[in-house]
Amino acid sequence: MTAEATRLDEARQGQVRWKKWGPYLSERQWGTVREDYSDDGNAWDYFSHDQARSRAYRWGEDGLAGISDDKQRLCFALALWNGKDPILKERLFGLTNSEGNHGEDVKEYYFYLDSTPTHSYMKYLYKYPQAAYPYADLVRTNRQRSRGEPEYELLDTGVFDEDRYFDVFVEYAKAGADDILVEITAANRGPEPADLHLLPTLWFRNEWASWIARPTEKPSLRQIEGPAGTTAVAAAHPTLGSYYLYCDADIPLLFVENETNNDRLFPEYGSANRYVKDGIDRYVVHGRRDAVNPDRSGTKVAAHYRLTVGSGQSATVRLRLRDQPVDGPGADAEGDGFPFGRAFAGTWAARRREADEFYSSVIPSSLDEDAARVMRQALAGMLWSKQFYNYDLDRWLEERGSDPFHPERRASPRNEHWHHMYNGDVISMPDKWEYPWYAAWDLAFHVLALGLVDVDFAKQQLGLMLGERYLHPNGQIPAYEWNFGDVNPPVHAWATIFTYHLEKQQKGAGDIKWLRKSFQKLLLNFTWWVNRKDRSGRNVFEGGFLGLDNIGVFDRSAPLPTGGYLEQADGTAWMALFADNMLEIASELALTDDDYSDMVLKFLEHDAWITSSLVQVGGSGGMWDEDDGFFYDVLRLPNGEVRRLKIRSMVGLLPLCAATPFEPQLFEKYPEIRERFQWFIESRPELTASFHDPTKVGAGGRRLFSVLDERRLRRVLGIMLDESEFLGPYGIRSLSRRHAEHPYVLQVGGREYRVDYLPGESDSGMFGGNSNWRGPVWTPVNMLILRALVNYHSYYGDTFTIECPTGSGRRLNLYQVAEEIARRLVRTFLRDGQGRRPVYGGTRKFQEDPHWRDLVLFYEYFHGDDGSGIGASHQTGWTGVVARIMHMFATTTAQQVLELGQNATITETESPWGRSLGAP
Repeated sequence: MTAEATRLDEARQGQVRWKKWGPYLSERQWGTVREDYSDDGNAWDYFSHDQARSRAYRWGEDGLAGISDDKQRLCFALALWNGKDPILKERLFGLTNSEGNHGEDVKEYYFYLDSTPTHSYMKYLYKYPQAAYPYADLVRTNRQRSRGEPEYELLDTGVFDEDRYFDVFVEYAKAGADDILVEITAANRGPEPADLHLLPTLWFRNEWASWIARPTEKPSLRQIEGPAGTTAVAAAHPTLGSYYLYCDADIPLLFVENETNNDRLFPEYGSANRYVKDGIDRYVVHGRRDAVNPDRSGTKVAAHYRLTVGSGQSATVRLRLRDQPVDGPGADAEGDGFPFGRAFAGTWAARRREADEFYSSVIPSSLDEDAARVMRQALAGMLWSKQFYNYDLDRWLEERGSDPFHPERRASPRNEHWHHMYNGDVISMPDKWEYPWYAAWDLAFHVLALGLVDVDFAKQQLGLMLGERYLHPNGQIPAYEWNFGDVNPPVHAWATIFTYHLEKQQKGAGDIKWLRKSFQKLLLNFTWWVNRKDRSGRNVFEGGFLGLDNIGVFDRSAPLPTGGYLEQADGTAWMALFADNMLEIASELALTDDDYSDMVLKFLEHDAWITSSLVQVGGSGGMWDEDDGFFYDVLRLPNGEVRRLKIRSMVGLLPLCAATPFEPQLFEKYPEIRERFQWFIESRPELTASFHDPTKVGAGGRRLFSVLDERRLRRVLGIMLDESEFLGPYGIRSLSRRHAEHPYVLQVGGREYRVDYLPGESDSGMFGGNSNWRGPVWTPVNMLILRALVNYHSYYGDTFTIECPTGSGRRLNLYQVAEEIARRLVRTFLRDGQGRRPVYGGTRKFQEDPHWRDLVLFYEYFHGDDGSGIGASHQTGWTGVVARIMHMFATTTAQQVLELGQNATITETESPWGRSLGAP
């Protein structure tokens, strides 16, 4: 075992709390629903970036390159000032949803370079301009641009011209679970010496304010005497206990209270304390010496380093945060009792080496240096995207006067039916600036990559959403904080059985106890879907937009302008996949527990009914179009008219993903299940006429549950693998490229509704924000397709081949098809023959500059034709699944999938796939 694997094992067994401290700060707490106490629910305007430096948060904290304990009581982060900015750089700046021409958008350059799963070693990079940060220019110019124009980025402002900026590296290393070493290095990339104020900041989250419904005892920070040549702070918290911050220099400490500056923001109330949250900003930027506490105590403190860094030079600041004090002023500067002695340097060397050793055990050796770099940064981004998410819905409703049990309550703009929820956990976020709140279906994809490095955390994340503090009493899984009652695609079971098999591969045995517990809660969610989202009881499901923002001609979450309703091909396909996964889980449990054999039969029948409904419900008005060989949404109008909405989109590809093979052991153990299901199928011949016959034995004695029989599978694949339709150079597009020349147009009530192929940013404001499903490549749904193709191969084997690309004359088996799509996805991030990464498009700085070109960002989605990144720039949360894709094909072969099915993995030799990533 590597040293990091040992730490994971110690954490798992409860011996050492290695995960107590981590990157659990948000990167944007302002503009979130949790902090919104307005009547109209406009969270972006109620708590703005401009207010954030002066206004105490209620539910969480944000910071630059920050860490905190796992309940976010004590926080540490970096603040910077270049002598020109109008404010301290304490947090990342970005545009609100109404300011950006393509929705909310962070306007900073920062990178998650490394992290181990216990956060024993972490590295972060922030690029800080030496000129004044162009806040007003970014807001003004983006507001002036239309949806048809690109976003105005920070590089476009000229603030990085002549390389006049600092690369600020922040590194953390743990000498123990409560002993954290910090090094901050500022490298001047510019042509001249430049000044920098560097302010490492320690503070307590405010839980004591008078306006909080049930405040707690106030903690404290105070300066103490440390060893000679250091500056020290003692922190005392009523539940966290005592901590000590040591700074490797004799420098000034600036103390204030983490409390709101009412005099600036709410003058009608007045500030109860003179030394308020923005006092450090006023001291440093505006020279207000009276803004910080001369008594050197408070609840927020910054160490004030003033550096002048020469051109091409760097300067390093060292700090240490620990739960035990070190020896006093007489401590030997080289001894173990000195916070920055020999042991300090030794710990850094050990943790960096151990991080390399750990990732050498995770990243397949067949990946070349550049591919390994991409995979490691993807996983680092996943680990840095953890955040303590704190939201007590009952208390929040009470504090805003919307207590659902109070007779004179005010109406809440959202979430009043979720008053049971109490969230107070470290959760994997989609993006800690753009989406600093969990989303249920995002999280399901997160765990696929997280499971590679920390399967315990992956399982715990899936379990959270099914716990009583999250899952609604009616069985609904919460969607996201803007509307917990919205409907996310039901992929939780898919991620659960995937994670189970991943752990089984890693350890030789799966966690049956965890799988059993998950299954019981997933039953509640499955029942909620069956009871709430099947309008007519015909196994045809709806669910609003189901994650695919603006993919259709209508807003599928709103009442239709035509009246009537939609039968959604993706909604029903999601449920077919859900039933597949529940059947797979029940089958796994039944192999060791006879009590689950009846559940196997239950889901065999559920699966059959749902699967058949996709193809045959409604006759000529069904979702399968025999002429086109594709699935479409069906519009049912109030007058009884039925229209098939012939948009070739991801909606019609999702039925392909509902394909699950079953190993022969189940029916060998329970022949009565085979017999009873055989009777069920034979007594309903209309079912097998509409989907693949699940009683037919394939390769390895397996059976297959699939929406598509072989004939329909070939037809859908023929469209999906056509480069003039879905198969793009960087993965499967969310909309067929044929709609570039043939847009879908629908006339209703004298108004035109249309869907055009939009490979980049959206020109539709249907859902707000910057998400576009009308042509770009989305990594998570590509992952669903890849998994399905591998499943099909395990059943059909080498006897099933198809042209890939369509019309090329090159025939591949379905595992090889999956490999080809995976290559295209991964190449988005890799240097090509000219040394350029498609993800960065035409941005020369990222393509050519040696200080930028190996820094990889994992965007929300990618241009359907050129692969450039679009949307949220740090959506490592789900685009990070590319790490799992790289690992999956570098550690399996087509033959092993045939032989071993779900448990296929290479242990001694590796697939040559990684070495062929650059192949045409």
